[in-house]
Amino acid sequence: MAWTRVLLLSLLAGVLLLNFFRETQGAAVRDDNDDDKEATSKGPLSRVFMEASDATHFLKRRGRRSPKSYAEMIAEVRVQRATSERRREYYEEQRDERENYAEEQRDEQNERTSERNEQYREYSYDGMYSRYPHHRPPH
Repeated sequence: MAWTRVLLLSLLAGVLLLNFFRETQGAAVRDDNDDDKEATSKGPLSRVFMEASDATHFLKRRGRRSPKSYAEMIAEVRVQRATSERRREYYEEQRDERENYAEEQRDEQNERTSERNEQYREYSYDGMYSRYPHHRPPH
């Protein structure tokens, strides 16, 4: 029951704060046109949202098939180059990690093999004769 009171009091405080600060200016992008005087008379919402005709003009300014400007082409090429560079660096890093892992695995395997061979040699050597028949002294 206590949590409902806390919830209701917080909601009431929120509504009162919103009511109190309703007349303040909202965050909006400023346009340095003559429309700014009309926008301030209509309130902060009119500066955030644009008219439907302005929005369609903004979206239809350049169609899909119309040629791109030189700046747009350069910007797209720059983005593509940066993307391919990041991709190349990523794959190079992955390749290096795989190579390092494979090298570590080979080194560990070689070390285990050499240790096993050395242990076998120590175990099987009886001390009287050398390991190889051609190294044995003549009888």
